[in-house]
Amino acid sequence: MQDCHGRTIDYIRISVTDKCNLRCVYCMPEKSVTEKAHCDREQQILTQDELERLCRCFARLGISKIKITGGEPLMRRDVTALISRLKAVPGIDNLTLTTNGVLLKEQLPYLVEAGVDAVNISIDSLDEQSYEQISRRKELKRTLEGIEAALSYPDLVVKINCVPLKGMNDRQLADIALLAKTRNIHVRFIEMMPIGFGKQFACQTEEEIKHILEAELGKELTPYKGRLGNGPSHYYSVEGFQGKLGFISAVSHKFCSECNRVRLTCGGFLKTCLQYNIGCDLLALLRGGASDEQLTDAVYQTIYNKPLCHHFDEPAADSDTEQRSMSEIGG
Repeated sequence: MQDCHGRTIDYIRISVTDKCNLRCVYCMPEKSVTEKAHCDREQQILTQDELERLCRCFARLGISKIKITGGEPLMRRDVTALISRLKAVPGIDNLTLTTNGVLLKEQLPYLVEAGVDAVNISIDSLDEQSYEQISRRKELKRTLEGIEAALSYPDLVVKINCVPLKGMNDRQLADIALLAKTRNIHVRFIEMMPIGFGKQFACQTEEEIKHILEAELGKELTPYKGRLGNGPSHYYSVEGFQGKLGFISAVSHKFCSECNRVRLTCGGFLKTCLQYNIGCDLLALLRGGASDEQLTDAVYQTIYNKPLCHHFDEPAADSDTEQRSMSEIGG
């Protein structure tokens, strides 16, 4: 479907849990994390049945691509069965997963069987000390094992996500980029989003990251005109590299005019722009007895009224700005 600004919205990021086994400094506090109840009695997150029902509504409106996120989605016990059900919804053509990779090696065979088309693995450093400083956990070895396991499936698209942090992983960016040299893997560098705990960190721009990479690699990054995913990444080729280097630069290279996505939090709130707290409480409608037609209409109206753009580069009223952390929203 198209929103009121004429953009085609065909992609939804669905958070299936706010739980995570890491505590990345830009995403979550180190301690005292309040998580939503997952038990049947006080279920505060969307169930399998509810998610499948909503995805049928999304598909009717033309959404064909799903990204499963968290928190860490692999911490949801029924995630494999859930993925299988969502991938089977008529109209859903592509289903991908974003993970920190810690639990990936063990669960990967079941995820592939369930129909996952691609995995995006988040890793901000290949240095143990730096990795622990950022994630507050000693899980680098398991994350690297998850990456290697994913690469053993030739039909599975594998991408690496890295968030550059000034003074914390600057010296490791080139090492992460080199993962794409001898492997069929694309490495993307994601600008820090000024959301939640991310507000405490300066945004390292695409130009700054490119300068670091070209200096360290001794090679020029050449713009790649092809499309390699569902979202807003743009890519560069590097001589001698099998994979591409990509950038998701929401702040320095605003791509709102081409935005094709919306987000669904694990608590059932449909968000149309990362910056703002506007949207629709679909969980309340589901549990309030809404019909499929009413749900579909609510989704349509919410997406149709998607804001034109974010204003991260301008002062915004607190009443309009999202105050939750990325783990609560869905990374």
